Order: sequence, then C-alpha cells, then structure tokens
Amino acid sequence: MLQINLIREQSDEVINKLKIKNFNATEIVSKLLAVDTERRSIQKKLDDTLADSNSIAREIGHLFKSGKQTEANALREKTSELKQQVKELQGQLNKLEDDQSNLLVLLPNVPHESVPAGQSSEENEIINQEGIIGELPDNALPHWELAGKYDIIGFELGTKITGAGFPVYKGKGAKLQRALISFFLDEAIKAGYTEYQPPLLVNEASAFATGQLPDKDGQMYHVPIDNLFLIPTSEVPVTNFYRDMILQEDELPIKNTAYSVCFRREAGSYGKDVRGLNRLHQFDKVEIVQVTHPEKSYDTLEEMLTYVSGLLKKLELPFRVARLCGGDLSFASAMTYDMEVYSSAQKRWLEVSSISNFETFQSNRMKLRFKNKEGKISLAHTLNGSALALPRILAALLENNQTSEGIRVPKVLIPYTGFEMIS
Repeated sequence: MLQINLIREQSDEVINKLKIKNFNATEIVSKLLAVDTERRSIQKKLDDTLADSNSIAREIGHLFKSGKQTEANALREKTSELKQQVKELQGQLNKLEDDQSNLLVLLPNVPHESVPAGQSSEENEIINQEGIIGELPDNALPHWELAGKYDIIGFELGTKITGAGFPVYKGKGAKLQRALISFFLDEAIKAGYTEYQPPLLVNEASAFATGQLPDKDGQMYHVPIDNLFLIPTSEVPVTNFYRDMILQEDELPIKNTAYSVCFRREAGSYGKDVRGLNRLHQFDKVEIVQVTHPEKSYDTLEEMLTYVSGLLKKLELPFRVARLCGGDLSFASAMTYDMEVYSSAQKRWLEVSSISNFETFQSNRMKLRFKNKEGKISLAHTLNGSALALPRILAALLENNQTSEGIRVPKVLIPYTGFEMIS
C-alpha cells in the first residue's frame, strides 16, 4: 500500500508513474487528498479538544484543592460537553480513516523508474539470454505426451480425482519432482537462506498484507467456513512472519526460503498455452524471500536474479531474462524480472520465475519496520522470487532432454534421483 505522505507530497508524480502501469489514478488520488485534508482537520480539532479537556481537568483539581467546589462543579459541566465533542470527533475521524484506507488499497505500487512502458508481456524488455537452444528431431514430443509414453504423470487421473489442473506424479516422475525440490532447497541454504515449512492456509490479514487481497480475491481458493485462503505462493506466509514487527537494522537482510504446494484458481485460463504442466491449479514451488534495507533493495534484486540464473545454468536449461513492462507488472510490484526457459518441443519460452522488489508496498500494509542505530524507525523493503516453480521447469527438462533412449536427467540432479535416464 502506498504511503499517504507520498501521495500528499508527490501526487502528480504518483499519477504519472502509475500511467506506466496503465492505471489512471487521477480520480482516486483526488478523493484521497480531499479525505486526507478533512481527516487532518478533524484530527487537529480532536487534539485541541482533548488538550482543552485535559487543561480543564487539571484546573478542576486545583479548584477542589483550594476548596472552590462551586467553581469546580461549573467546570465539570464544561468537561462533559468536551467529552461529547471528543466522542463525535473520534467517530468522524474513524470514518475518514476507513475511507482513506479503502481508497489507498485501490492504488497499485508505483513502478521503479527503470520499468519500461508497455501494454502486455509482448512488450517486456529482454535483457539477457544464456544457454544453447538445442535442436530436437522432427518426431520430438511435448511433455504431456512424454508423460504418457513413460508413465510418469497422470493428467487424466488427476482430473478424475479432483479436476483439470491437478496432475498426479508417479514413479520416476514423482522422484524427479522430489529431486528438484531438494536441489532447490539445498542450493538456497548454501546461499545463506534459512529454510521454513509454512502453513498452506493463511488468514485474511496475511493475504491483505502481501497484496493478494483485495486485488487477487477471485484467484485464490477460499475456505469460507474458516475464512482462510490457500496460499498462491509461500511468499505470503513467509513475509507475514514479520507483520507488526520492528526489526533492528543489524538484523537486515533477512533471507528465508520455503518449499510449499501452491494453489491458484487461474480463472479464465484456456487454450493451448495451458496444456499439460504449463498452467496448473496446484503446483510445487521453492520460494526465496528477503527483507532488506531500503538503500540496498535493488542490489538485492540483482543478487537474487544472479542466484536464480545460476540454478538454471546448473540444470543446463537455456533461459532468458525479461524486465517486465508496466502493463505486465503485478499490482504490488515496483519492479520484476521474469526468468523464462526455452521449451524445444513446444518451441516457445515458458516463465519459470518472477523476482520482484515490492519496496515499501507490502511492509506498509503489514507494518514491517526497522530501527537504525540512531533510533529512527522506517519501513523495510521486501523482495521475493521463485527459485524455482516446478511445473514448467519439469516440462522443459522432459522436452529438452528427450533422446531415442529416453529422457536424460541433468547431472546435478542424479545424486537426488538415483537414476540417469527415464526410459
């Protein structure tokens, strides 16, 4: 959530920057400024009234001590009037604060100055590409056919027991999935991240704090009887570890990693681009999350980008890095890099990771702050990245490594799988 001070002091700049996200903030900002002006006016009246009430209370005390009960009782009537004014002003202030909050949550995060303009993913800026895109024979199969040929993923079985988008991994497919999870977690721990295993459901406050609510309300699975939400990524519970906390500056950066099952409704997703593992309702992912000093967050973003790139190199997958344009940037992100691997059988790039800097957007919602050595308290910056999301990684590994003898397992995974080929 944007800070009201930023909107008050830089309203025109906020409006212009949000245009990069193709978001017209003019009306909302105008309403916010009007509400903020009235709120501050009521706050001043309330403060003045409370000050008068306290002053009179002290005077009443002095009068009673002096034996002037008549004068003291007369002032008590004035105190009663002031108490009623305080009650009325507090009610007005509460309503204005609610109005302000309801308007603030409608505004997305302001994009970083490096974010290019654009309407969709087609206008994202490709900043790097690595690895060799191999040539497959003409009879190469997409992963959903390879899964059936080698009996490693049951798409129809998942549909039978749950529905489309809930595959069943079996045999060497299940073991390869587990190998990837273990590999990603081990690599994160080597890089200084602390491993957690968080809950798969979160409360409404947690979903709001990281920006899923109200923006992504329809994309989350909801358990109404308990008002809990299935997590779309472990970023949500892990970042919320620090909700309503004041950290010490020397505790930063905090580096956490977590494996979790993730759930997304993906409402409205149809067509060839969602076949097989390309887009699921339930999938596995290892996430990395950092809480860091505002002055260091963009260095941290580059560090996380380098780290995820290293994972893809170790998996021997050709990949490219895209800086998202404004139109493709998420509601909460100030800047995002997408990592895409090339699927030789599908002949297209598949997104496997998003690495984002949210600056103070999440920390302002969750009141995540830190105190420096001088005692000043400021909002921290939060970042997260997929490291990595498994479905499309698995799809690319199956497709790119298919041979006449079977599917080759990358060398780095063999210690985890115990086999070199799926045949």
